[in-house]
Amino acid sequence: MSEDVRGWLTPRAVAAEAGVSQEFDLSQCVREPIHLLGGVQSYGALVAARLDDAVVDTVSRNAADVLGRAAGELVGRPFTELIGDEQWALAMESASVVEDAVDPAAPGPDGGAAPGGQDGDGQAGGADTGGQAGGAGGGQDGPASSGVLPMTLEGEGEGGPRSYDVTVHRSGELLVLEFEPRATGGPFVFQNFYPKVRRALQKLQGASDVTECCAAAVREVQALTGYDRVVAYRFDGRDGPGQVIAEARNEGREPWLGLWFPASDIPPQARRLYARNWIRVIGDVDDRTAGLLPELREETGRPLDLSASVLRTVSGYHLEYLRNIGVASSMSVSLLHDGELWGLIACHGDGPRLLTPEVRAACEFFGIALSLQLAAVAGREEADELARNRRTLATLLARLASPAPDALMRPGSGLAELLSADGAVLLRGTETLTAGDRLPDALPGLLAQLAREAPVGEVWSTDRLPEALGLETEEAEEQGIPAGLLFLPFNRDGDLLAWWRHEQPAPREWAADPARPVRTGPGGERLTPRGSAAVYRATVRGRSMPWTPAQRVVAAELWREVSGLLSRQVVALEARNTELSRTNEDLDSFAHAAAHDLKEPLRGISNAAAFIVEDAGDVLDATSLRRLTTVRRLAERMDGLLDSLLHFSRLGQVGLEREALSVDEVLDDALEVAGGRLAERGVTLVRPAALPRLRADRERLREVLENLLVNAAKYAADEGTGERRVWIEAVRVPAPEAEDGTGGGVAAGGAGSTVGTTGDDGGAGTVTALVVRDNGIGIPAAQQADVLQLFRRLHRRDERGGGSGVGLAVVKRIVERHGGRLWLESPAAAPDPDCGGGPGTAVWFTLGEQP
Repeated sequence: MSEDVRGWLTPRAVAAEAGVSQEFDLSQCVREPIHLLGGVQSYGALVAARLDDAVVDTVSRNAADVLGRAAGELVGRPFTELIGDEQWALAMESASVVEDAVDPAAPGPDGGAAPGGQDGDGQAGGADTGGQAGGAGGGQDGPASSGVLPMTLEGEGEGGPRSYDVTVHRSGELLVLEFEPRATGGPFVFQNFYPKVRRALQKLQGASDVTECCAAAVREVQALTGYDRVVAYRFDGRDGPGQVIAEARNEGREPWLGLWFPASDIPPQARRLYARNWIRVIGDVDDRTAGLLPELREETGRPLDLSASVLRTVSGYHLEYLRNIGVASSMSVSLLHDGELWGLIACHGDGPRLLTPEVRAACEFFGIALSLQLAAVAGREEADELARNRRTLATLLARLASPAPDALMRPGSGLAELLSADGAVLLRGTETLTAGDRLPDALPGLLAQLAREAPVGEVWSTDRLPEALGLETEEAEEQGIPAGLLFLPFNRDGDLLAWWRHEQPAPREWAADPARPVRTGPGGERLTPRGSAAVYRATVRGRSMPWTPAQRVVAAELWREVSGLLSRQVVALEARNTELSRTNEDLDSFAHAAAHDLKEPLRGISNAAAFIVEDAGDVLDATSLRRLTTVRRLAERMDGLLDSLLHFSRLGQVGLEREALSVDEVLDDALEVAGGRLAERGVTLVRPAALPRLRADRERLREVLENLLVNAAKYAADEGTGERRVWIEAVRVPAPEAEDGTGGGVAAGGAGSTVGTTGDDGGAGTVTALVVRDNGIGIPAAQQADVLQLFRRLHRRDERGGGSGVGLAVVKRIVERHGGRLWLESPAAAPDPDCGGGPGTAVWFTLGEQP
């Protein structure tokens, strides 16, 4: 079996084929080129002549019986010798009028196959395509049409002139004429069939929904044609199975109403021809096909393209199918919606039945009118649903307490109910906001994948997501994948709005076992449906309720509203950030200027106090001396604070000089300053592994490490509690977009971290963090945010070695200037639990993006 055929057949159909004997290959039906079968039904004759000179190119071999002239006598001779110049001119004019009416710009096929590849006969309900609506251009897209005109041929002997109804269409450079001997009753005229069609159309106009419309249609078609069974058959999607939704039948025939037919009954190439031909008639399943002369055209090496032929012969597969279900004749009328095949009116007769061009034209016209009526009914239903949904959307937006998109996701907002969904989700940056039922675990990752390929602002929807992903229903359930999904991307960054639906198992009654479309019938193993006495009941899994066009429209309208809100938020945020940046610059400038300008008066105060003590110390009392000493001490302290403030403000003004550097080397530089403080307090520095190379400003990174090591010395464990140690190491942690948005720390060795990494080539979605960890006294949870602020300390100024309370604020400022993050963890377990000590503190920081 070829891969293209296997790709169309369902897995069950492929499996079914493998389970029967090799005498029947289901894929042969899919591949069969029904437009190139090389023959016509014998009740009429076909002649194809060149448009430019009327010379006969191809003729059916029954020409002698039907036209009174042998096929061999016609090929290669001007056809005007038989029909005359006047009738040839009328045929040319008829074909031109039809071609212009259908699509004057449509290209001809040049004798090629119908669009989409080779074609094969369909099966269900008498499904074989091509017929009355032969194309004005044999390969053009969309429904075609053909002209019917009366002709007379002069007969030889006693027979006299013969009258015909001739159907005319173009096929590339050929004009194709199909002759049917005229029945009694005179020539084909519009007035003969118009009253019947008018009455049928009046019945349709009173229908309120699709089912009622189809029920009226099948009754009228049966009245027009006299067939024993007429059914309306609706497809479930472009390539899906079909269901009988209306039926008119004579007594004694099994009911088919409500039954489903497998998709394999009508292969895709047959569906394509149905979309191009309004009507197809098979007069007698036991008819002897009249072949064509020549069998292969000299110009193409292929048989004449009969895609648009009224008389085109029938596939052997399809004929056997009809015999298996006791049908002797059939007709099908295509029902189209927006250019796509929506369904069929299928007619079956117990005996042979030939329809006159008058009746065929009436049925064709009726099929066109029915398609328009069905579209109008569907449009009215869609408009009503859209109006209801828009009112619901307006109510939803009106009662939002905040114009922020987040408000849509709050409980009771009605977002999920807007589209009759089980849940909704808004993905924005690192945020995942949900409404309705619990979000399926696999959905955020799946949405991220699908959104990469979906156009921004366009609705993507399916009611059979497992099938779209190539998964069995059980696999989808195990992976937590819903059955229905509708989403719209806001941008290419993964921001989107989505709705999802649970599976809705649908019980169906099948006219043939969907798990085994090939059954043994009277004519052997063939596609054979069963009637109500052998109904197969099966449940369709892996699908949700379908998304309606109105729901897709409302989703797009809500997307525009939310997109506008997000755009306004971005503009407002940018304006706020610009203002904050300006304010920060002003504050930095003010802090620098204030610190600089205050230092001189403070120095004067300190010097003045010193001079007073020096010059008049002998005459001053003890209280005055103590007060002057306090003035000097406070002035010196204020001078130190101003130095810290000056340094802090410069960090926001001085540019960074990034370079690739060894963190080990920078740590050695930092120990030249901090090493003495560590030694003083008896703190041992431990490096569990070599530190990586990173891009950073060397002096600023050294300052960070100095401050953190000095802090580790200041807040070392109390005497007698164990060995005092400080560890420094590199750890892989989730990148900001991979985190949960809480900003919390990552425990060393915990989920999502890799301790001891010595390079920056970790897994996707991770970055390198440096962590300085001690087993000191720790930082209470309530004070962890405070200690990162300027001039905030854990203890009084004269405890734990003093200090201004600027160190961690400076560290945080430097890290943020690098584009990194800083967070605290306390208590923090010591890597060496046997060393004892206090609860400990770990200071984590990253240094922005690394190459």
